[in-house]
Amino acid sequence: MRRALVILTAALLVTACGGTQNAASTQGSGLSKVNAGVIAIVDTAPIHLGKAKGFFTEQKIDLTITPVQGGAAAISGAVSGQFQFAFANVTSLLTAKQQGLDVKVVANGVSSTGQQGKDFSAVLVKPDSPIKAPKDLAGKKISVNQLKNIGDTTVRASVRNAGGDPTGIEFVELPFPDAPAALQSGRVDAIWVVEPFVSQAVSQGARPVAWNFADAADDLTVAMYFTTGRTDPDLTGRFTAALRKSLEYADAHPDEVREALKTYTKIAPEVIAKIYLPKWPAEVNKASVQTIADLAAADGVLKEKIDVSTLMP
Repeated sequence: MRRALVILTAALLVTACGGTQNAASTQGSGLSKVNAGVIAIVDTAPIHLGKAKGFFTEQKIDLTITPVQGGAAAISGAVSGQFQFAFANVTSLLTAKQQGLDVKVVANGVSSTGQQGKDFSAVLVKPDSPIKAPKDLAGKKISVNQLKNIGDTTVRASVRNAGGDPTGIEFVELPFPDAPAALQSGRVDAIWVVEPFVSQAVSQGARPVAWNFADAADDLTVAMYFTTGRTDPDLTGRFTAALRKSLEYADAHPDEVREALKTYTKIAPEVIAKIYLPKWPAEVNKASVQTIADLAAADGVLKEKIDVSTLMP
């Protein structure tokens, strides 16, 4: 709830001040200066790779990628005018939309592989844990990086789909880097993490029991790039074209993605070589986003059902 209040407060400040002009300035070279708020994680490799390949320059965009801590910071930065575009997961964007914030998706961000055993998101337990299947997670203590977000929604889906009752799960908020140690020490019964922490925990002996993104919806769209209504439509079109090309290129060149990860993350090269990469389709899977919205509403993460078409282009 604290993160939601931060987002809403930023929006109210912008409204009180009459808004911020969000059209990018144009340099003498004819390039539009754009600042994008992006989390420095595996998921965002395409925008870094696309910048290096010149895809944004082709669209006459001088792109600055500013690292942010998470979706809440990305959304507040976009709403306040700091960023013309930003990256956030599906649930964060749905929450922002339900709060009445002016956010609009421009392109897909990252998607699940949809493959059991080969996805970039998993729920893991200690090797000697009595938890053998997703339904056994019922009533257990499970870490997520943020409460009331896409983690607990999709973990509940894994348990429910396997015939378990997710209502008694106790979710504990822990940053991803801290989760493997919490599992080893017994602070929690299971952890939900994404790469590179999946591979890290497995290398320490942890055992996957659920692949929650793959369980929640077929070809799940996990996160998306977005803007606000103040951004110039022509600039939005050019940014979207460059980003789509970046997504398509990253999806087709996994070896170059792994090289790009070495330039903006702190993941060790030997880990980069082993991690499960996500998928980066150019198109948003709107049906999967609606599934997450409906699950989040049913679980109380969202206050009410939301039509995701109000968020989409």
